[in-house]
Amino acid sequence: MTYVAAENRYERMSYRRSGRSGLTLPGVSLGLWQNFGHDRPLDTSRAIVRRAFDLGITHFDLANNYGPPYGSAEENFGRLLHQDLGPYRDELLISSKAGYDMWPGPYGEWGSRKYLLASLDQSLERMGLDHVDIFYSHRFDPETPLEETMGALDTAVRQGKALYVGISSYSAAKTREAHAILRELGTPLVIHQPSYSMLNRWIEPELLDALGELGVGCIVFSPLAQGMLTDKYLDGIPEGSRASRDGSLSPSLIDEQALAKIKALNEIAAQRGQTLAQLALAWTLRDPRVTSTLVGASSVEQLEANVATLKKLDLTEEELAEIDRYATEADINLWASSSSN
Repeated sequence: MTYVAAENRYERMSYRRSGRSGLTLPGVSLGLWQNFGHDRPLDTSRAIVRRAFDLGITHFDLANNYGPPYGSAEENFGRLLHQDLGPYRDELLISSKAGYDMWPGPYGEWGSRKYLLASLDQSLERMGLDHVDIFYSHRFDPETPLEETMGALDTAVRQGKALYVGISSYSAAKTREAHAILRELGTPLVIHQPSYSMLNRWIEPELLDALGELGVGCIVFSPLAQGMLTDKYLDGIPEGSRASRDGSLSPSLIDEQALAKIKALNEIAAQRGQTLAQLALAWTLRDPRVTSTLVGASSVEQLEANVATLKKLDLTEEELAEIDRYATEADINLWASSSSN
C-alpha cells in the first residue's frame, strides 16, 4: 500500500531554531544509531520511520557506520526513502557524519579531507541522495589540522553535497576554533551534536555558553543514557537489553550507585505523571540553547511515548532542584576522549 503522510503531522510537533540560523528542527528527532541495521527486520524500521514522520519528526539522523553492519542503517533508510518518503524529500532533514572507523587502512576514519569527502560520497550512494541536509565531523581528530577538517566540510557544501555542516563531541575551545575557521571560509557552523543526559552533564560548564554566544544550535544525543534513564533497569539488567549484550552499554555502569539515582529520578517522574524517559527528555529541553533531543526507538510504541514528552515540558524550580540531587555524573560519557582535546 502506498504511504501517504498524516495531514496533521505539523500540528503534533514543536520546532526550534538552530542557533541563529534559518534552520529549525523538531523538538524530538529520530536517530538511527541503533535498531535500523540489517540485524533488525526492515518492516519494523519502516513502521517506526513512517510513524515518526506522521508525528511531525522531520529530522532523521544517521552516520556512515551506523548498523550493524557499518553502512546498513543508511542502506535501509535509503530503501525507506525510495518506498515511502521520497515524495516528501523537501520536508525532511537528513544528516550523516564521518569520523569513526568505517573501512580498513589509514584513510578509513578520523578527520582527513580524503576520508570525510569519500565517506560522504559513499553515504549519498547508500541512501540514493544527491545531498544531505547536514554533514558532521563526527569527532575531533587531534592529528589532523582543524583547518583541513573544516575545509572538507566547506567543500561538501560548495559541491552541493550538503546544505549545512556541524560537529559532534567537540570541546568548547575547539568548537570556537571550528566556528572561526568556517566563518572565514564562508560556510557557517550551524549545529553541534554532543552527548547529554541527567547522568552526563559535561556540556554545561562551557560548551552551552559557547554555542549560545556563537549562535550555534545544539542537538543532544543519548539523552536517555543508552536506556539507563528508562524503567528498563529499575530492577537490574533484563535479558535481551542493551546492557546484557556486548556493545556500547557496559553492565558495569549499572551499579548500585547508578541504580539509586535512577530510582530516585523515576519517583520524581511519577509525581509529575510522566515516565522516567519522558522526564529525562523534557529535562534536556529545559535549556533554550538545546534545539532538539535525539531519540532512538525499537518500536512504534516507544517512539510515541518519547514524542509525548513534548506535551509536558515545564519544570518548576523545585522540581529542578530535586532533580539536581540525583542527576549527577555517572561516568558514562563514552565520547569524552573527543571533547577532551
